[in-house]
Amino acid sequence: MDAAPRGAEGFRLGNEILAFRFVATLSERRGDPVERIPTPERLGAWLSANALGEPGLPVSEALLREARDLREAIHRAGTAIAGGGVPDPSDEALLNRWSLRHRARLVLDGGRARWRLPDTDPARAALAVVALDAIATLGGQGDGVIKRCEQATCGGLFVDASRGGRRRWCSMATCGNKMKKANLKSARARSDDPAAHSGERP
Repeated sequence: MDAAPRGAEGFRLGNEILAFRFVATLSERRGDPVERIPTPERLGAWLSANALGEPGLPVSEALLREARDLREAIHRAGTAIAGGGVPDPSDEALLNRWSLRHRARLVLDGGRARWRLPDTDPARAALAVVALDAIATLGGQGDGVIKRCEQATCGGLFVDASRGGRRRWCSMATCGNKMKKANLKSARARSDDPAAHSGERP
């Protein structure tokens, strides 16, 4: 499928996994959480930014609440798997209910795979695509290992398909850069500390 545009509408879109990009609509989970889909319009914008509908896709308040429930079920299930466990049966049941709503069709358009949504309730159908992606990813249908981002305030999820399994962040463009800047700042602080050069201990 088409890669999502990066940074569109202020969303975090650097994750390769659609379902985990959706999880990132609540960012800074281990710090001061930032809700990136506070309104139905913002959920519609996120779907559009991820090639799951045209701009202005209609979304109701009720569907927004359901979408957040779906998002958190994906996050809990992924976190459980990343920790070596299994998802809670209630989260699996929620994801499975969403998969039954799948009515979008994958079509070839100009040499690219795209999701074509039904005319009736397209936003719900788009979210079902997200749920299917979550089920496939959480169920191990792709390559790699599900991990939780190591950036201190993030808590996002990603699939590590790197050689040697050394990937640490959900997105190099966001969390990876934060970690590098933090490490650089810490290294500079140590180099400016006279005690560090003299071998003294605080």
